[in-house]
Amino acid sequence: MEKVEKTDRNEYLETLADLRDKNLIKVITGARRVGKSTLLTQFQEKLKREEPDISMLSINLDVPEYRFLAEKNWKEIYDFIIQAISPDKMNYIFLDEIQNVSQFEKLLEGLFVHPKIDLYVTGSNAYLLSSELATLLTGRQFEINVLPFSFAEYLRFTENKENPDRAFGDYVKTGGFPEAVKLAEINGNYSFQYLQTIYKNIYENDIKVRYKIHSEQSYQEVVNFLADCVGSPVSPGNIAKVLTNSGKKIDNKSVAKYISTLTDSYLFYRTTRYDVKGKQHLATQEKYYLVDTGLRNALLGKELSNDSGHLLENIVFLELLRRKNQVWIGKIGNCEIDFVVRDDGGYTKYIQVSQSVKNPETLARELAPFDKIPDHNEKILITADYENGSRNGIKQVNIVDWLLGKN
Repeated sequence: MEKVEKTDRNEYLETLADLRDKNLIKVITGARRVGKSTLLTQFQEKLKREEPDISMLSINLDVPEYRFLAEKNWKEIYDFIIQAISPDKMNYIFLDEIQNVSQFEKLLEGLFVHPKIDLYVTGSNAYLLSSELATLLTGRQFEINVLPFSFAEYLRFTENKENPDRAFGDYVKTGGFPEAVKLAEINGNYSFQYLQTIYKNIYENDIKVRYKIHSEQSYQEVVNFLADCVGSPVSPGNIAKVLTNSGKKIDNKSVAKYISTLTDSYLFYRTTRYDVKGKQHLATQEKYYLVDTGLRNALLGKELSNDSGHLLENIVFLELLRRKNQVWIGKIGNCEIDFVVRDDGGYTKYIQVSQSVKNPETLARELAPFDKIPDHNEKILITADYENGSRNGIKQVNIVDWLLGKN
């Protein structure tokens, strides 16, 4: 555990610090085992260092000291918390996986309106931000979505800063779930077995118990299809058609439902298309990216060399989310731009991702969409090639340099 503790999730910690004492429920979301509880622990330690006599209460219903609360109703848990806090100072309340409490919305609403409580909660399912909670707490919650380690965090965690290019190959293979990275240092097979267990736990605890799955086999086919097609436009209709044609009959409504459960559990992230010339959002042919490339490799067991381009695209997409960008797929005429990005300052960028553009035909294909863009916003081509530079105003950047902010 030593490495996990000393690898602070600095960007998330900064966000939590910015939101401290703001009149909002801080909702920390993300897939299971991604590091939400560790993040809260790090933030609590930060608060204690800054204010040693701070009043805080952290409740995780899975640990023995608070397991007795798991069977209680929301009002009993509320009363327990109110009795435990200090009435004459601000109290910082941390609740782990609170969506497992029946009528948790009422618990959160009751705590939120208390003048001496600053509230932080975690959840592994978008049910935490369901319409019912949104209705009760409209405009009063702020979501902080936690992803697995970025490449920069991975390097700090593994203390492998001497050869980042070699480390990047390991990162693509293993991904960034903290415990998976730790196990990979012992044996890569341990890491993959652990990642398979993560998926099983998510399915059993966040999907199967909440949604009616008519066929587990069909469900797994949809999971594998989406994982295999990261970076490719898909729709429930064409997934159903492909699976049915291969002898695995399923209708598009079931596919749409299954995809929804996967995004609700933060296993996959959806991005829609944006017409660059028409400046409008399009409702068809979305793309889905998996929360972690290591999880993808563990699910599919594929040779990395067959899919290196799509894996790079998946990594770039997740990094864009970490950097607080809005992300869409770009469409311009008959061409597609991998990512249209709007940063938190409102500036737009266009990004293409390719394993290599040393082949002139590949380079021409990747640059073609840029040539059709009518505006002069920044255009970036990210590749695994070592060459960095500019091509008619288009910036070419090595993937490792881009991930480490060296561009």
